[in-house]
Amino acid sequence: MTVTPIDLFAPAICLGHGGMIHGGKGTTDFDQDGRRLPALHAETGADVHADHGEVHPEGEEIMSCPIGNRRRLRAGTAAIVPRGRWHRTQVDIPGEMRAVTLPRRSRLEKRTEAESGGGMAMEGHRAR
Repeated sequence: MTVTPIDLFAPAICLGHGGMIHGGKGTTDFDQDGRRLPALHAETGADVHADHGEVHPEGEEIMSCPIGNRRRLRAGTAAIVPRGRWHRTQVDIPGEMRAVTLPRRSRLEKRTEAESGGGMAMEGHRAR
């Protein structure tokens, strides 16, 4: 097998069942099997859809911040977001973010004006 470089900042890397790994375009499907490993460089809240909340009802998500700061998540740290927990990410200091989650049945929804007022970053309400 030939070793091929993968762009870590592609839409996402998919860690599929049976040990298969796929990187590149077309890996952001929320109904896919396997885990999704997105990595991104975030300068502003627009880069991390800070005006949206997301939930992953099929599994927990680990979010890491190798470089830069997110609200309540500092460089070199990670946090586990419980299954079914609505959450969002805010950028305090530009840098990189990585996450691993099971995307099946995940939802991304624009926050209402009333929800946008607080300093909430990775907390919220449980999915129903």
